[in-house]
Amino acid sequence: MYLVFLGAPGAGKGTQAAIISKRLSLAHIASGDLFREAVEKGTELGKKVKDYLEKGVLVPDEVTIELVSERLNEPDCHMGCIFDGFPRTLAQAQALDRILAKRGNAVDKVVYIEVPEEELLKRLSGRWVCRRCQAPYHEVSSPPKVPGICDKCGGELYQRPDDRVETVKERLKVYFEQTVPLLDYYQAQGKLVRVDGKLGIEDVSEAIITALDKK
Repeated sequence: MYLVFLGAPGAGKGTQAAIISKRLSLAHIASGDLFREAVEKGTELGKKVKDYLEKGVLVPDEVTIELVSERLNEPDCHMGCIFDGFPRTLAQAQALDRILAKRGNAVDKVVYIEVPEEELLKRLSGRWVCRRCQAPYHEVSSPPKVPGICDKCGGELYQRPDDRVETVKERLKVYFEQTVPLLDYYQAQGKLVRVDGKLGIEDVSEAIITALDKK
């Protein structure tokens, strides 16, 4: 079984991919992990990835696709996997179809974890981190006892640039612009499954399993 998990930043896609991969005994392929592992191994592809990351630019489709293709050769992927953070673009989705077709496989289902933009903004822009011990906090779900002060070490809390409202809005805008063609692509193939991401973590997991069972 080959599954693709889609969801905006803050939708809980990575969390659900990790949970469902264990429940279904499938490999979990996260693009961020692939990048990091390639850099750590120092392979030719890893050197390319490192160069792009250090420049602060997106890793090109062809490099990402090659990394995914290599990862699929690993033994733990022979029974299937969950793709998390890949594909991000229509070109990547089409490339994935070609890669799997060569192996006599195909994407079975695509799980789209839907969360309204207002909720995503609340989840992402409410994040704060301690400068001293890096403990994470959230204005709504896990606030500190004293505003601006870390409960654990008394350090100052700050917001990372990526978590500021203006930056979050731009990240979401880019994500949705890229994702709409992907949703249309998989919808046309009859593979798209939509799940309500506003639910609690366990409820979202159950909704995904139920949706996959129905399909």
